[in-house]
Amino acid sequence: MLVILDLDDTLCNTWDAARIAIVRLIPTMLRLRKFRMFAYIITKRYRELEELKELHVLDFEEIFNRIMDKIYEKVDKEEVREMMELFDRTFFANLRLYDDVIPFLNELKKMNAKIVLVTDSSSTWQRRKLEVLGIMEYFDKVIISGETGHSKHEPYNFMLARKAFPKEEPVFVIGDRDDTDMKGGKAIHATTILVRRGYFKGRRAKHADYIVNSLYEALEVIKDELKS
Repeated sequence: MLVILDLDDTLCNTWDAARIAIVRLIPTMLRLRKFRMFAYIITKRYRELEELKELHVLDFEEIFNRIMDKIYEKVDKEEVREMMELFDRTFFANLRLYDDVIPFLNELKKMNAKIVLVTDSSSTWQRRKLEVLGIMEYFDKVIISGETGHSKHEPYNFMLARKAFPKEEPVFVIGDRDDTDMKGGKAIHATTILVRRGYFKGRRAKHADYIVNSLYEALEVIKDELKS
């Protein structure tokens, strides 16, 4: 059995940690008179970044710098550094695994599953998350868009995961985003399980075979599929 997992908002609370960090950043923005940046966040203009595929191989610092360059003609590097350091500290101080993650991963290991992580963003950013969360040892392979040069908007990384363990059957893909995780899973003929949590939890699902609210429920889906 091969289980391909997403990281952000599937295994850990990336969106919640980022939201806390952004709120913590607001007083600093106002003190530095970064009113346009404040307006960008309050009006949720960051949603325009969702479909920019090239951003899915970058880390937060690179994305933040692009946003600042878009909003301001000239940017004070020291002010950017101050904001980035505050965001970084707050984000990682609040990054947590969901309560169901360790029991879920342990159960998969008991079932002799091969577990592959397929995740977007830069190598440095994602590997740091894995180190902070302490779950690297669970994965038989880690595939990061910043290392392959391909984001999950295309099936390339899912195909890499499948090719790494070609004899493993059946194949499951579990993630929180339908248009990347579920669509990518369908490209490799996997059973797709959408976990409703995080930033994308309210989005319509078109590619998911199953929709669940937790990894406990995902585990039950896997067990039922193995019986059938």
